Amino acid sequence: MTNGGEITRNMPTPYMKWQEKEGIPSIGGYAIEDLNTVPVQPWPRMGGKGVFINLIGSEQANDGYICEIPPGKALEPQRHLFEETMVILKGRGATTLWQEGGRKQTFEWGEGSMFSPPLNCWYQLFNGQGDKPVRFLSVTTAPLVINLFHNLDFVFKNDFRFTDRYTAEEDYFSAKGKIHFARLWESNFISDVYTLKLLEYKERGAGGINLRFQMSENSFGAHISEFPVGTYKKGHRHGPGAHVIILNGTGYSLMWPEGKEPQKFPWKKGSMLVPPDKWFHQHFNTGKEPARYLALRWGNDKYGIWAIRMTHDYKSAESTDSGGDQIEYPNESPAIMKVFREELSKNNLQPTMPLESWRK
Repeated sequence: MTNGGEITRNMPTPYMKWQEKEGIPSIGGYAIEDLNTVPVQPWPRMGGKGVFINLIGSEQANDGYICEIPPGKALEPQRHLFEETMVILKGRGATTLWQEGGRKQTFEWGEGSMFSPPLNCWYQLFNGQGDKPVRFLSVTTAPLVINLFHNLDFVFKNDFRFTDRYTAEEDYFSAKGKIHFARLWESNFISDVYTLKLLEYKERGAGGINLRFQMSENSFGAHISEFPVGTYKKGHRHGPGAHVIILNGTGYSLMWPEGKEPQKFPWKKGSMLVPPDKWFHQHFNTGKEPARYLALRWGNDKYGIWAIRMTHDYKSAESTDSGGDQIEYPNESPAIMKVFREELSKNNLQPTMPLESWRK
């Protein structure tokens, strides 16, 4: 005997049922043209306005949402057992955090700031402007956690304190970050994702630079990549849920499952796309400035979690020649460069990549 009623095929997941009860719309598809202009609706639980983001490529491994804080107002305090990483799209304000029964701590942020409230801490966001709303994007592990426990009281009303993650240290959001191996930056607060200095990253090609992040003792991860005018990144694939947010530049991305024709997705500052599980994808800069993007995704060196692997053990930096999941330039279809040249010519640009050894 069960308490859940009749079991049928393809039932809505616990996460889907919770999301429906939240009373705000959800965005699907493969990409979003501009996060800054997506309509938002009143969200009573949060005390602001919002919209869920459930693009096809997230596959309920994670999700996203956009939230607005009204001018001069604050969101409702909340806590939960899923991780989330927030990026401020517009505005300035502050966040106050506290453990159950503990002292409160406040830090300020502005456009381009990125941070992650420690797991199951109480937190509350305040709009520091009296005349404009604040808008932020958050990517969370809510689908995985809600589907795993399928008990909302446990997820949202749990008083367990993760003191191994946060004990209200004075410098928790102000301490100087620390660089580790392979461009891994450990810091609990990034003041500006648009201007943060990145490091050389040869593996993905195109003369790119990159920085990976470990934040708030999370299992979730992030990275920022940038690549020059007239270049594009190597095609590669990995697990679901990598929310790619365009920070600067114009161009397009190709996404395709193995054996199928690529689909093309134009982008600009504020666009977002999420490549589905096992889909190859490739990013192209066709504008007149370096293209920079932020990826919020599963991936963690500190705690041994690198990707949601599903049914495939991904090797995203190894060539397909040796069984990996990255397409080296000489192995790609000639149509890739042909289309790239055509797109560049619309801006009176030419490829700046070394092409003499492109084909085998």
